[in-house]
Amino acid sequence: MLDGIKIVDFTNYIPGPFATLRLAELGAEVVKIEAPEGDPARNTGEGYVFNAHNRGKKSIVINLKQAEGKLLALDLLARADVVVESFRPGVMEKLGLGYEAVKKVNPGIVYCSVTGYGRNGDMSNLGSHDLNYMSLSGALAQMKDSEGKPIHPTHTFSDYIGGMAASERILAALVARGKTGEGSYHCISIADSMASLMANHVLIEKETGYPNGVSVLNGTVIGYGLYETKDGRYVSLGALEPKFWCNFCQAVGREDWLSAHYSKPKSSNPVYLELVELFKSKPLSEWADFGMKVDCCLTPVLEAGELAHYPYWREKEFIMPEGQIKIHGDLPAQEGSAPPKKGEQTEEILRDWISLKSSKY
Repeated sequence: MLDGIKIVDFTNYIPGPFATLRLAELGAEVVKIEAPEGDPARNTGEGYVFNAHNRGKKSIVINLKQAEGKLLALDLLARADVVVESFRPGVMEKLGLGYEAVKKVNPGIVYCSVTGYGRNGDMSNLGSHDLNYMSLSGALAQMKDSEGKPIHPTHTFSDYIGGMAASERILAALVARGKTGEGSYHCISIADSMASLMANHVLIEKETGYPNGVSVLNGTVIGYGLYETKDGRYVSLGALEPKFWCNFCQAVGREDWLSAHYSKPKSSNPVYLELVELFKSKPLSEWADFGMKVDCCLTPVLEAGELAHYPYWREKEFIMPEGQIKIHGDLPAQEGSAPPKKGEQTEEILRDWISLKSSKY
């Protein structure tokens, strides 16, 4: 889809690299610019964070603190379709690689800055991480234990949402360039991207005072919730619509439960107590099979290591042999998709992009 599109990637860690990974899987050629010490993610989580988000890319080492390095980077940008950067606001301008400078040598460039809080405002220059964006957006307050204490997530939701927002904007900008012939600048705020997921919650709280979004999706009815199985695992029952609850009740031989569809999961509710006991009567594997046979929105709560073996993901070859996950599950995996070693393609890029035989940078 993006064959022939050249992307220069100045990003580190997760949000920016995830954005360009999504584009690389769509066929774009992504050249990752690394400092002499490399992307810090190479040393985060024993390198797994880097490997998970940089397959299918090429790496070139450039010292942007040196004049020669800046000129080389600008030369690459003059030949690119897209540039993505995730420095703090103003850094690329100080390096002479900001949008206005790049636009002079490449008017058609699509330039995307991935930031925490945008380029303007009191928070624009503050450092932050996923947990900060989660808390500021209001999303973290939706994850509380029974005592009302926010739960520390083991997933960096904001990083990935920010990366998706960036790739979406870049694709839209490429479409616009195809129509107008003009490049454009875009600033993605990770905090803004995360807050956009709060649409239901903000509006509902404003109109009703209820702070947790759509109430029936919050474990407040027995037909939509999590249940423990015999072996101490969990399943998710999403029988929100009457037809799914009816299918479930008929399949377990309890049509007398039909009228209790939207009743509360409380100890005073006899149907709820019986439902809990029913799920505890069989192990996860049996309930998983049940969910495949009965159209009632019932699925197992899988652990990360189980995805590669679960039939749905296995049939799609979604988890590649080396442990990488395809971003676009309906597309075939690209060959040669291993993450690059630091500076591995330096000579290739200089030869193919700038027609130099060797690099002194």
